[in-house]
Amino acid sequence: MDNNYTFSRKTKITLLTVGGGGLFLLLLGYFIEAPNGQRFWTNFLINNLFFLFIALFGGVFQALHKIAYSGWHTALQRIPEALASFLPISAILMFLLYFGMHDIYHWSHEGLNDPILEAKSAYLNIPFFFIRMAIYFGIWIWLTRLLRNNSLQQDLSTDIKYYKKGKVLAALFMVFFAISSSTMSWDWLMSIDAHWYSTLYGWFIFIGLFVSGIATIILFISFLKSKGNLEFINKEHIHDMGKYLFAFSIFWMYLWFSQYLLIWYSHIPEETAYFAPRLNDHTILFFTILVLNFVVPFLGLMTRDSKRNLKWLSVMAVVVLIGQWLNLYLLVIPGTIGKTAQIGITEIGFICVFLAGFLFVVFKSMAKVPLLSKNDPLLEESFHYET
Repeated sequence: MDNNYTFSRKTKITLLTVGGGGLFLLLLGYFIEAPNGQRFWTNFLINNLFFLFIALFGGVFQALHKIAYSGWHTALQRIPEALASFLPISAILMFLLYFGMHDIYHWSHEGLNDPILEAKSAYLNIPFFFIRMAIYFGIWIWLTRLLRNNSLQQDLSTDIKYYKKGKVLAALFMVFFAISSSTMSWDWLMSIDAHWYSTLYGWFIFIGLFVSGIATIILFISFLKSKGNLEFINKEHIHDMGKYLFAFSIFWMYLWFSQYLLIWYSHIPEETAYFAPRLNDHTILFFTILVLNFVVPFLGLMTRDSKRNLKWLSVMAVVVLIGQWLNLYLLVIPGTIGKTAQIGITEIGFICVFLAGFLFVVFKSMAKVPLLSKNDPLLEESFHYET
């Protein structure tokens, strides 16, 4: 019952076609839209962060369930393990951001004569920015690799020491992630609007990461089952993933509204200056994001049956992923491109290139090992899981 996934030639050709199509659109966009450096690096950042967050969730999903003594997830844990394989690629891409710092981060310019930014210069400076980035990626990659290797070692042995070691590694990952998920959101996103700050921002970025990751795992389950894999994933597993998507879409709205309410209620200029350009300059996008990330999944997943129907759940997952990409887009563009920002050929090209690259890396990782994590002490519980 190894149930191996075969990364078929057809799938590879499809991904290469999507990636090649994306490169063609980028070239076409260059001649038609003539994007400047700000637009190029803004799209580069948005797409790399979007898929980085999904890859990070691979580690979060494993770690959370291990330290919670969960058993139901064991039959599908190879999916989040594979998602985390994109982290090294994302790390390389993030360091390329060095060449686009001045196009995205206003604080990276010299001679600004800005008292607020000068007061933050001990933290917001280019060398320390990349030192923190190296620490984040170094420890994320190290711990997710250890979790993956420990899982593979468990396949070869019935010794419970690997199960116990996995819990220790999971705890270490979650402790570091709890800190770094907030600081990386300050560094890579909140510092784009460097005059503004929020103590809720890290939580808001985390919940977007969580919802995107859940939606992605649902789509991988759907894809693999359509190929005849994952026969051990039953309606109960699917139901739990549906409950996750439903519940955390509501939690995303709760945090979004909490942030908006605090800013609106206080009506402090330096606070309202953050929401004003997003609401006034990108009104349609602003409310579209609320519909896609909250209204649609809330209404679409209210019933029990809707959470157990994998095809319908996959549709909801696609809607949420589109909504989360747009949300990330709106978080970034007012501080970089401004009110002239638009989603055109260049943006679609970037999405295609990053999507194809991400899926290629994940599918390649997934094909290397059996889809079933054998010898885990809780595997039988996962096989016979009922809610």
